[in-house]
Amino acid sequence: MWASFMWHGALSPGRRAHSALAQLRCILDSELEGIRGAGTWKSERVITSRQGPSIRVDGISGGILNFCANNYLGLSSHPAVIQAGLQTLEEFGAGLSSTRFICGTQSIHKNLEAKIAHFHQREDAILYPSCFDANAGLFEALLTPEDAVLSDELNHASIIDGIRLCKAHKYRYRHLDMADLEAKLKEAQKHRLRLVATDGAFSMDGDIAPLQDICRLAAQYGALVFVDECHATGFLGPTGRGTDELLGVMDQVTIINSTLGKALGGASGGHTTGPEPLVSLLRQRSRPYLFSNSLPPAVVGCASKALDLLMESNAIIQSMAAKTRRFRSKMEAAGFTVSGADHPICPVMLGDARLSSQMADDMLKKGIFVIGFSYPVVPKGKARIRVQISAVHSEEDIDRCVEAFVEVGRLHGALP
Repeated sequence: MWASFMWHGALSPGRRAHSALAQLRCILDSELEGIRGAGTWKSERVITSRQGPSIRVDGISGGILNFCANNYLGLSSHPAVIQAGLQTLEEFGAGLSSTRFICGTQSIHKNLEAKIAHFHQREDAILYPSCFDANAGLFEALLTPEDAVLSDELNHASIIDGIRLCKAHKYRYRHLDMADLEAKLKEAQKHRLRLVATDGAFSMDGDIAPLQDICRLAAQYGALVFVDECHATGFLGPTGRGTDELLGVMDQVTIINSTLGKALGGASGGHTTGPEPLVSLLRQRSRPYLFSNSLPPAVVGCASKALDLLMESNAIIQSMAAKTRRFRSKMEAAGFTVSGADHPICPVMLGDARLSSQMADDMLKKGIFVIGFSYPVVPKGKARIRVQISAVHSEEDIDRCVEAFVEVGRLHGALP
């Protein structure tokens, strides 16, 4: 009788699994429909060519001007960078099939780390698969419950996630607000180490951290300074060293994390550079480093050549800066609000998520590849189209982009 009840009244393991999957699908469908309904759905366009100022997009005939890549110096398609990657691939293979501490360090990895440390004028450097990994691996390895970390509220998601992983006391100061940072530093005096963490250049708004003031406050209150330079390395400062060079505080910033996947070749990879004992500690304790495959040799070769090109001449940097000024001045003259200042990240502020998405779609129809940014990538009510200038854009490219913005802006009522 009991066996009969179990047979007829209870779900079999297979039916229970099917029921759980059906419940999951219902939950996910509801979440996805909410994203679509809010106008914040993010579609991924398919590129069928290499990265560059002009690209090919699946389903669209002809070349499309690309204004949304982090290819600030145009090095992702530079012939010398590509050739270096091919040569390294031929000599060192596709990959190491392992983590570095097991069997994955080659001479090219050590040479690139030394080159990165020299470039940033630091003691040592360590490579990661990405800067997201570098940020995820730093704070947990460095900071303990005795310590404190003070973070700008608009820091990159990878910094926020990395800080969440550590057991240090966490203070968040208002964006670029030095009075609030000082108040938090006073409050944090009771902790052993105090680390101020900030983006150098903020990727959504194109504004730059006031590193002179941050370093002054850090010195006053006995704190260390960490800067994420992903949107600065290679092109900010007279020789492209980043915001610490731009603002004259290279000797006051303790730790720099940055990427190889933007200005320095555009492939992937990240790094931490700073005091040699810190880098040694990261090799022993940083989980993303210890448990991730070593960076592919071709990527190492490309990044190394990109650094060589950058250290040979700053002409590319100057070209990018001039084109950035051209775009910003023409857009503002047309009546658009462009956030930030003097940075190739040029956020065209529109406010409404649906408007930014629709305008980006219409820009593509006019041959301009840009993307609308909305919540949760940026705060609600601050949607924008983020335009990014590259040294390999021509002046004609810049002018064509502005003209398309004016036409599409008038069509959607964003301009009178």
